[in-house]
Amino acid sequence: MTVIPKEESELIDLCLSGSGKAFEQIVEKHQRPLYSIIRKMVIDHDDARDILQNTFIKAWKNLDSFNRQSKLYTWMYRIAVNETMTFLASKKKRSFIPLAGKDYDLSEKLENDPWFDGDEAQKNFQKAILTLPNKQRIVFNMRYYEDIPYEQMSEILGTSEGALKASYHHAVKKIQDYMLNR
Repeated sequence: MTVIPKEESELIDLCLSGSGKAFEQIVEKHQRPLYSIIRKMVIDHDDARDILQNTFIKAWKNLDSFNRQSKLYTWMYRIAVNETMTFLASKKKRSFIPLAGKDYDLSEKLENDPWFDGDEAQKNFQKAILTLPNKQRIVFNMRYYEDIPYEQMSEILGTSEGALKASYHHAVKKIQDYMLNR
């Protein structure tokens, strides 16, 4: 069982007593890392900001159900991942047009993203990551970019460490194959 820091617990108590200022501190502390993982999944800056906002709204509304068995960041990270997965599933359903036969294309968004400042190799690496199934992509991004330990990923995603390690291994292999066959 993870014991949350006293400072974090006091901040949560202040939020629960109605302090918007306390929640602003939580937002300030967690918005960048949460935005980062969301953005890696959806590519689009505006979509990432919307999902981040939904994440904080859901956290605010459900803070009273936070059981303090994990760190606040872990709980919020889980909300962000769930919101991202819901968004991607919804976007895929809405943009599937049988006549065109084209799904929501994240690699096309990457190509047209004015915020992307990487070189061609980095763009190809990102495209390789985008070929992964959503859950595998989340695991890869959490481990590769955020260096989140498997134990913490297990808490966030509700999956065994062994399954996460296998998922990461398969993701790496798929990315290598993509990069070698380009």
